[in-house]
Order: sequence, then structure tokens, then C-alpha cells
Amino acid sequence: MKDTCWMLQWKLAGTLMIIPTITVAIIITYISLREKSDEFWINLAICFWIAANSFWMLCEFLHQETIKNYAGFPFIAGMVCVVYFYIQRFRKNKSVID
Repeated sequence: MKDTCWMLQWKLAGTLMIIPTITVAIIITYISLREKSDEFWINLAICFWIAANSFWMLCEFLHQETIKNYAGFPFIAGMVCVVYFYIQRFRKNKSVID
């Protein structure tokens, strides 16, 4: 019983940290979008990955094993953002070389 109470404190802390973490990631992504920065796509991927990890963690905490695999969708969306970022960078570098 004592171990359960100790772990509950970490679950609560982990759950409470989701909101500021996602908020800061969204703010950074918005700033990079507003500044027309190339890193927007990487920052967007990070937002997706933080959301995926948060969803996975909450499913683990709440013993929702049947739905935790849905965390794969935002993870894949983040990978698509990274691939798009590198395709754009490759095209930009190729046009500079030519």
C-alpha cells in the first residue's frame, strides 16, 4: 500500500506536467510559424510527439490498455512532418547548387 501512494504522487506530477509542456511546445511552434522559420515542421513534429507520449502515459496511468495504441497516430504525423521538412530542405539545397 505504501508503494502505491508513492507512485500515485509521480502519476499526479506526470499528469500535471502535460499541460505546460504541450503549451510551451505549441507556443514555440506558433512563433516559428509566425517567423516563417524552416524549423516550423520540426516544432510541429515535437508537438505531435509530446501529445502521443502524453496520451500513452495517461492510458498507462488509467489502465486503458485497449486504446493506448492510438498514440501511434500523432507519432506518425510527427514523422510525416520531419520527412516533409527534410524533403523541403533537400529541394532548397538542390536549387542552390544548380
